[in-house]
Amino acid sequence: MSTTTPGTPRTGSSGPTAPAAAGERVELSIGGMTCASCAARIEKKLNRMDGVEAVVNFATERARIDFGTGVSVADLIATVERTGYTAELPAPPPAAEADPDGAGAAAPDPDRASARDRLLISTVLTVPVVLLSMVPALQFDNWQWLALALTGPVVVYGGLPFHRAAWTNLRHGAATMDTLVSLGTLAAFGWSLWALFLGHAGMTGMKHEFSLTVARGDASSSLYLETAAAVTVLILLGRWLEARSKRRAGAALHALLDLGAKEVAVLEGGREVRLPVARLTVGTRFVVRPGEKIATDGVVTEGASAVDASMLTGESVPVEVAVGDPVTGATVNAGGRLVVEATRVGADTQLARMAKLVEEAQNGKAAAQRLADRISAVFVPVVILIALGTLVGWLLVSNSPTEAFTAAVAVLIIACPCALGLATPTALMVGTGRGAQLGILIKGPEVLETTRRVDTVVLDKTGTVTTGRMALVAVHTVPGVTVEEALRLAGALEHASEHPVAAAVAAAAAERVGDLPPVGDFENVPGLGVRGVVEGRAVLAGREALLADAAQHLPPVLAEAKAAAEAAGRTTVAVGWDGEARAVLEIADTVKPTSAKAIAELRALGLRPVLLTGDNRAVAQAVAAEVGIDPADVVAEVLPEDKVATVRALQAEGRSVAMIGDGVNDAAALAQADLGLAMGTGTDAAIEAADLTLVRGDLRSAGDAIRLSRRTLATIKGNLFWAFAYNVAAIPLAAAGLLNPVVAGAAMAFSSVFVVSNSLRLRRFKAA
Repeated sequence: MSTTTPGTPRTGSSGPTAPAAAGERVELSIGGMTCASCAARIEKKLNRMDGVEAVVNFATERARIDFGTGVSVADLIATVERTGYTAELPAPPPAAEADPDGAGAAAPDPDRASARDRLLISTVLTVPVVLLSMVPALQFDNWQWLALALTGPVVVYGGLPFHRAAWTNLRHGAATMDTLVSLGTLAAFGWSLWALFLGHAGMTGMKHEFSLTVARGDASSSLYLETAAAVTVLILLGRWLEARSKRRAGAALHALLDLGAKEVAVLEGGREVRLPVARLTVGTRFVVRPGEKIATDGVVTEGASAVDASMLTGESVPVEVAVGDPVTGATVNAGGRLVVEATRVGADTQLARMAKLVEEAQNGKAAAQRLADRISAVFVPVVILIALGTLVGWLLVSNSPTEAFTAAVAVLIIACPCALGLATPTALMVGTGRGAQLGILIKGPEVLETTRRVDTVVLDKTGTVTTGRMALVAVHTVPGVTVEEALRLAGALEHASEHPVAAAVAAAAAERVGDLPPVGDFENVPGLGVRGVVEGRAVLAGREALLADAAQHLPPVLAEAKAAAEAAGRTTVAVGWDGEARAVLEIADTVKPTSAKAIAELRALGLRPVLLTGDNRAVAQAVAAEVGIDPADVVAEVLPEDKVATVRALQAEGRSVAMIGDGVNDAAALAQADLGLAMGTGTDAAIEAADLTLVRGDLRSAGDAIRLSRRTLATIKGNLFWAFAYNVAAIPLAAAGLLNPVVAGAAMAFSSVFVVSNSLRLRRFKAA
């Protein structure tokens, strides 16, 4: 979403754009980046412009740019294009449309499908080439021509993305891993063409055998078709696996917008007319029935109900609303019928503002530069120089073009960074696969680097540390009244109500005493409670004021129990029958049985737990005491904006912060945190904004997720170390003519096998 001056037209790479006002910020969509070094190049070029400060995020393919007077958006786009990439103002997110399944499934990605097809076709063609080239027993007469026919499409079609990127980089005076891949595969394929058509490799009965060193006179009969094909396929595999792990840009924003209602029942002339939410205007009156989402922010004009706002506020207790009370869009009407007058619509609603918070927090993250790309910025040019030096050196020493070219090709082939390309995605694939078995989803390699630095973990209370559901926790009765009797009468009465607190009482009563008796003359008293006749007795259940209006005052034993429960942040329900108050029920959002152990495990990992909640302080302190969090590390009664501010304040203290949450109100804070962990039982918005998802909804998975992430990162670093160590050791051998390119190809393949095997060790990771 662009933050340019209102009314600025959206422009593509060539569209006109008016000069911007001073101190403006714009966001551009960047196309054509293939690695983090591409993002670094674009960022460097933009920051060289006067008055421009840019951050380019490879993961989201976005550039956030602050610029001043004298610079226009067109100037910024032109600079990106001169660097060899595309740029445009992103289109606004499409309005949410009704989805009959409610799934909001994303449209298929044509680029991903194309990459998959390219990989599959290249693999099918490469397997017989490798078998024919490596197994002499399979080499029938003229087998080499079949190998050539199969290799050609792999190098040209399969390797097209690498060749195209290498050519683009060459035009702009840069070299990346794509450059080595393109040079290596084209050199191997080109040499094979020369050997087949101008050398002796095309003769009938030709056999392909290995030679450990470069020998005079054997170059014209050597084929490197399997090297050209295998390198292409392995790099395609690595890129495809990496693309699968790449975080989708804007997913959190779309998930937030999808939370809102799709249709609304508008009152027109006393009749209800169903309309799309997008057609709502300020002042429109609409109807919200029990169980429906409130379409937009507004004020209640008719009716009274309880509204479940936990997805926005974190408050576990439903909020009682009546005429004149404000309500928020996307919250759920849990009680009676409401008529609401819209006060804010579209981008002005609280939900839209929260979506903007998530967008800003995600775009504010620095690009996670991959270790391989950082090192390859120096590695690639050095390898090219070594290959050229090898060619010249052998020409001067041996005066044999075939030997010189063979040695140079061997340098390019053995330096081809296949293992580098596989180091991250294979470890990530195995690590995430094992994580999925344990109920942990890791979204991408950029997540892993933050896990080793995290020292503070901020935990949302509702739905994360607690169950997020109201439950009966205690029953207090006067002498002579049993708990079962109180639950039977109160549960039967509350069973007829739709209020979430009533549902908790009814569920507990049904579990404790079995079938509940029927209710007669049931009446819901808005804002106070319910009344009715159960087993011939007039029963009241609700606030103390409801019983007081019927002259049923709480005796001291119940008044003390009620005061103690409310001091601990619990909700109380007073119950009376036969003209007297006889019981007080305590209702609360209960702590998950595994939360205390989970927090102990987080402490063992060196993390400081902080409880952050929109609930009241008494509730928060009680929960913290139960699970082992220090009272000083409790932050309560916060709005979604305050949650983001709390995370930022901890980061300003120099802390690396992990955030664990499950609600829409946590989404912006999850995006702002250095590491976001979402409970899988929570909302889609929280899951999309987070870096890690705990599918089981068990907080103990958080410790396992951090340990698995750190182990996966260590594996990636090990892979990269050995991949580079292999290159450092093998390149001198190839340059000295001690490795034939075929042997170099085999060594390169072995390095890839080693990397994959090392990654497979992650399958043995076990949960604590």
